[in-house]
Amino acid sequence: MKYWVFSILSAVIAYLFGTLNSLVVASRLVFKTNLRRIGKGSRWLPNFRRIYGVKGFAKLAAVEFIKDAFPLVIAGLLFHADGNAVVGRALAAFCLVLGRMYPSPYGFRGSYATGAIVVGALFIDVSVGLAVLAATILAAWLTKYLPLGTLAGAIVLTIAGILVLDNALATRLCIFITILTVVRVIPAISRISAKKEPRLSLEEDITYKFDEQF
Repeated sequence: MKYWVFSILSAVIAYLFGTLNSLVVASRLVFKTNLRRIGKGSRWLPNFRRIYGVKGFAKLAAVEFIKDAFPLVIAGLLFHADGNAVVGRALAAFCLVLGRMYPSPYGFRGSYATGAIVVGALFIDVSVGLAVLAATILAAWLTKYLPLGTLAGAIVLTIAGILVLDNALATRLCIFITILTVVRVIPAISRISAKKEPRLSLEEDITYKFDEQF
């Protein structure tokens, strides 16, 4: 009975935290301005870099990490007494990713959950998480497509989970995260094939200058 209570509690908390938009949280608590107004799509990243620089990225990453880490820590503590902390963290990671990809407050239209996958993997196992982080960055950098970077990281999560984890349930949850990611990025892959998906770029967008008064 206690196991199921902890499972439901961990799942609900993780999903709810997954639905929290990192940009909204960072805008209100750190930057004190609406970051979503900086730009849309591929323009957002270079515009953010121009305005806030490396320190801005560090602050945004810190918000993402802390927000995602909280439900993972809670789940680990709840399951620790039974010696299944890794299962609790894996369950929370799956629900966190689910909430990020399909957030109910936003009509189940979310992001690719790239950060949530990486943070979740780090809490499941540090070595697995580092492998996922490396695969995500490398694939995104080589292809210039975030969905492909996310997909690569998710695939490595399953491979590394099978090789490293000695808990069958935790491994299955890693596989479920990968399956969830594949389903989520299928539309993006179709857009990439049609050359309609925006590429990642740090090149500065200067269109904002046309709004300046001369």
